[in-house]
Amino acid sequence: MSDIFREVDEDIRQEKYRRLWDRFGPWLIAVAVLIVVGTGGYRGWLHWQETQSQSAGDTFFEAVRLSEAGETAEAEKLFSELSAATGGYPAIARLRAATDMARNEQTTEALAEFDAISRDSGVDAGLRDAASLRAAYIAVDTEDYAAVADRVEGLTGDDGAFRASAREILAVAAWKAGDVDTARSWISALQDDPATPTDVAQRISILTQVIDAASGAAQEEAAQ
Repeated sequence: MSDIFREVDEDIRQEKYRRLWDRFGPWLIAVAVLIVVGTGGYRGWLHWQETQSQSAGDTFFEAVRLSEAGETAEAEKLFSELSAATGGYPAIARLRAATDMARNEQTTEALAEFDAISRDSGVDAGLRDAASLRAAYIAVDTEDYAAVADRVEGLTGDDGAFRASAREILAVAAWKAGDVDTARSWISALQDDPATPTDVAQRISILTQVIDAASGAAQEEAAQ
């Protein structure tokens, strides 16, 4: 008698499984297919991204090689081809192209491009800051202190990655503008910062000596 009950129970379970499969089987198959297709598509996309990134990297380094060899026209053409590349290559290519403009004494064009990069919200924040700094290095020779400060004063915070360079260029800009007090304040900020690089500290030391010498000469003239 117990065998009959077990057989009946087994039949009931099989019937339940059959009904569940009839009801949900097609959906389970569809989900499985989607998982397989989705996984394959994602892996394909990753492979495409990797291929595109490698290609962009090859193009960038070839452009740099041409630039260093003095073949600026060919380099500029390759840099422009990276405008639609993946990752950070478009912005890096723009920075390098602007650097080449500055080297070739295309000061106005280089300054405009660095400024454009620094204001482009689609560019990584670190690269925007680098562009601001490069623009300031050009502007210190062509514009007033306010214009330089407008570009890099925001980089001078205690946690700023470019604070030493920004403070240095502001000290130079203030000194060139005849504002010795402001120049000294930026020099003090650099001297008080233990993270100031050695090369920056050395240049600032020279600037301090120049300012002190000029101030001493001015005092002697006033005394006479």
